[in-house]
Amino acid sequence: MDHQDLDIADSVLDLIGKTPMVKLPRIGKDTACPIVAKLETTNPGGSSKDRPAVTMIDEAEEAGLLLPGGTIIEPTSGNTGVGLAIVAAQRGYKCIFVMTDKVSSEKVALLEAYGAEVVVCPVAVAPEDPRSYYSTAERLVTEIPNAYRPNQYHNQANPKAHYLTTGPEIWEQTRGRITHFVAGAGTGGTITGVGRFLKEQNPDVQIIAADPTNSVYSGGSGRPYLVEGVGEDFWPDTYDPSIVDSTIAVTDAESFAMAHRVTVEEGILIGGSGGTAVAAALQTAQTLTAEDLVVVLIPDSGRGYLSKVFDKSWMANMGFSKQEGSTVADLLDQRARGESELTYVSPESTLEEAISIMQERALPGIPVANGEMPLAIAEVMGSVYQHSLLEESSKTNQPSPGKVEEVMSPNMPTVGVGESLKVAAAKLENSQVLLVLDDGQPRSLLTRSDLAGAHAGDGEQEETSK
Repeated sequence: MDHQDLDIADSVLDLIGKTPMVKLPRIGKDTACPIVAKLETTNPGGSSKDRPAVTMIDEAEEAGLLLPGGTIIEPTSGNTGVGLAIVAAQRGYKCIFVMTDKVSSEKVALLEAYGAEVVVCPVAVAPEDPRSYYSTAERLVTEIPNAYRPNQYHNQANPKAHYLTTGPEIWEQTRGRITHFVAGAGTGGTITGVGRFLKEQNPDVQIIAADPTNSVYSGGSGRPYLVEGVGEDFWPDTYDPSIVDSTIAVTDAESFAMAHRVTVEEGILIGGSGGTAVAAALQTAQTLTAEDLVVVLIPDSGRGYLSKVFDKSWMANMGFSKQEGSTVADLLDQRARGESELTYVSPESTLEEAISIMQERALPGIPVANGEMPLAIAEVMGSVYQHSLLEESSKTNQPSPGKVEEVMSPNMPTVGVGESLKVAAAKLENSQVLLVLDDGQPRSLLTRSDLAGAHAGDGEQEETSK
């Protein structure tokens, strides 16, 4: 029987690429020019990373860097791992992925489902620390025979994959009408590869990077933010800044709100980084005409983020959403201005300093964090409490010269700025003090006495809120 004329792929790898494009009519209803999404979610691994995964492995095989039965090792928390695992499954390689302990458990489960081994490392250590995720990956590559590390941040096969496939697809699908291309930059592979191809066809096409606030691409220092898979705290070799015409910084709050909007209004479930890209695309389209055509690349679906971006209690607890009735925000707004600032100490502070700060501000406990305000939640390392520090110093009859990091407790419980006072009261039954989060960032502290003061003033509050 002749199978030549059947419309059937030989392997799942042949299904990578050739992704569809769709207008976003409801998101773009107030703009003169159409906003069109390139849906990388239809790749077999669910993301744009399937493309460089195949190209990086093809090139490694051709160069003799990866031999039959070898092991692919890469530090990755997500989509690149899935792409590599799919290639490995088809070609008989083993996979080991190294990731930090801040990664959600479903991401670990996903990679293990494909038969990969996952090694988890602490996030809060310096890159040169042997336990760090880069050091661990390096060590495994040297220890395991016939191991190959694709190194997606430095491997030029990464942007090449998009130059050879994604760019030509977009040019063909828009019949060369595209005027603006918007995408997030993580490794920079997508924006560099697609941008390079499009500019060769038409140098006037504008290439716009959508970037989380604080990432280096938009002029930040690389301090932590919550959107996953885009932005960086260093400049990868796979990113070519000469290709990018402009960069638009998008906050975590804007990214998550847009991911929800696209999902609810267009029926397309997208992740936080897709939200970042669409928010930047919408901003780009505001000033354009009907002659323009904005293409935005959606790197992955929202299915990997159900426990975060699409989880109501996570969004509320992180301070991204508002509940009915009196909220923590209302209470903070009534405080004297100076009081609502966050009080915290650095891990380097002495116990004496910590005790005197808590006594001066009448706080039972304070967070321990690295960095200046505005802090990122990832910069909060732990907490210290007045009663336990005083107990420490009473044992020795003198304040201990020790440092906070030597005695600190785990992080204190958090409450979102938009959560109701009822929720806050319930949380304060089990903790003397809560860290208040606003759009994912630590903003203030809330104690039982704050709440008692609020209840005392309830009568007047009801009147003034009308």
